[in-house]
Amino acid sequence: MPQGRLLYAQSGGVTAVINATASAVLATARAHKVPALWAKNGILGALREEFHDTRKLKASEIKALAHTPGGAFGSCRFKLKSIEQDRGKYERLIEVFRAHDIRWFLYNGGNDSADTSLKLSMIASEVGYPLTCVGVPKTVDNDLVGTDCCPGFGSAAKYTAVSVAEAALDIAAMADTSTRVFVYEVMGRHAGWLAAAAGLAGQGEDAAPHLILFPERPYDEARFLARVDAVVKSVGYCVVVVSEGIRHADGRFVAEAGGKDDFGHTRLGGVGPLLAQRCKDVLGLKVHWTVPDYLQRSARHLASKTDLDQAMAVGKAAVELALAGKNGVLASIQRVSDAPYRWKVVPQPLADIANHEKTVPADFIREDGFGITAAARRYLAPLIRGEAPPPYGRDGLPHYPRPQLPLLPRLLPEWTG
Repeated sequence: MPQGRLLYAQSGGVTAVINATASAVLATARAHKVPALWAKNGILGALREEFHDTRKLKASEIKALAHTPGGAFGSCRFKLKSIEQDRGKYERLIEVFRAHDIRWFLYNGGNDSADTSLKLSMIASEVGYPLTCVGVPKTVDNDLVGTDCCPGFGSAAKYTAVSVAEAALDIAAMADTSTRVFVYEVMGRHAGWLAAAAGLAGQGEDAAPHLILFPERPYDEARFLARVDAVVKSVGYCVVVVSEGIRHADGRFVAEAGGKDDFGHTRLGGVGPLLAQRCKDVLGLKVHWTVPDYLQRSARHLASKTDLDQAMAVGKAAVELALAGKNGVLASIQRVSDAPYRWKVVPQPLADIANHEKTVPADFIREDGFGITAAARRYLAPLIRGEAPPPYGRDGLPHYPRPQLPLLPRLLPEWTG
């Protein structure tokens, strides 16, 4: 039996399937007879020495995690700076890991989590502490490089495509006497992957969504309003899907709200209602808008089976990579073929992934900039396939159990930040 403990933590915005990854991590660690700890609220839990011992969970509880959205023991938005700037925090982490005999660290998140995992592996090597760090991909933004797709994206993409298709039927039924323009805002600060997924809702010139606005293309208001007006006159109504991060030609966000978030990103103020208001003011049309926000990333009831399978596969592979001593890598998904859709999990160096961003390729965006191409459909379609409904109770609601575990006693002085 390997000596030492494994630590798993979740980071950033959670998804419909991140706990499926956790379930696979814990089940695989248990199969290898490796004690697994779970950090409360991500890397903050490690700094605060707030750990749950998952050996106290029943096998049935671990299995049930795969059906539950959200982060079972909490996530965080907390970015560690460079080793030089935050050396005290990195040294604190190594001190905590040493106290709890943590030899393997799995961080489940996006770009910033990949960066944290890489830096931890570097500082551990520098101080001579035997720690293997493996990144585990997760993000509804689908913007991690080095992996074909990110667990969490497929389910959010399915939710987006289904929601847009259903809302379009509603708008079509009421357009003659009611709403003519419907604006649906999706997540995506720099990468328009969720916006692109909305394009799966329909095909053909008159099918919704009629316009998709990507952060990869500059926003031209006059051109946008002219296209909306033309679609309404031709089809009778217009469904618009917009990424939260669309920008003007000079690089400014269309919906800047002012200030920065904890990661240094510009705060955005809601581009959906802004565009809807412009359609009302300039074109004189009745409008509605929606911002699904957390709904698009937490809709476990509409999860993609492909996404669920991949979420569990990267969790299992991450443990096996860690135990094999594959330090400083990401358990990434590699596409083998489109038709039939085949994929596998392979290690990719975190040094090639951290602080890089995968945007929607130019050949995925229609020449007019308002829709997706056949190449985008070939990429996206397999990711939303299959259904994986959670178990439902007699009350008609999904059964979403949340494990309850006490925190382990601290072995070090309390961290005060």
